[in-house]
Amino acid sequence: MINITIPTPDVTITKQTAPQLSHIYGFTDFHLISREKGGIFMFYNKSGELLFVGKARKLRPRIKKHFEDTVSVIKMHRDEVTKIEVCIVEDPVDRDIYETYIINKFKAKYNVDKVFRDW
Repeated sequence: MINITIPTPDVTITKQTAPQLSHIYGFTDFHLISREKGGIFMFYNKSGELLFVGKARKLRPRIKKHFEDTVSVIKMHRDEVTKIEVCIVEDPVDRDIYETYIINKFKAKYNVDKVFRDW
């Protein structure tokens, strides 16, 4: 059996209810997320339910794209996201392993790819 330890989040940002600063869907702290480093990110709702897991070579632009893009998997569910956790993972193979593991272990609600089903 392989034992995978999920990395501790390096950055966690939460949605503001009445943001005073410029924001994207209530998130004002995107500047805390690395623009140049790679890793994995997880979107949660207010109940703490894992909604979506993704990976990126450059985290901040990829995460922002989920809130701005018309083809994002979560485009119909953006308002549900209240917390974003980010883990810096530079190795692309490690990112892929963590993403797939987290999707399946915690049953990310809106991830449809990389889901293993019991037959």
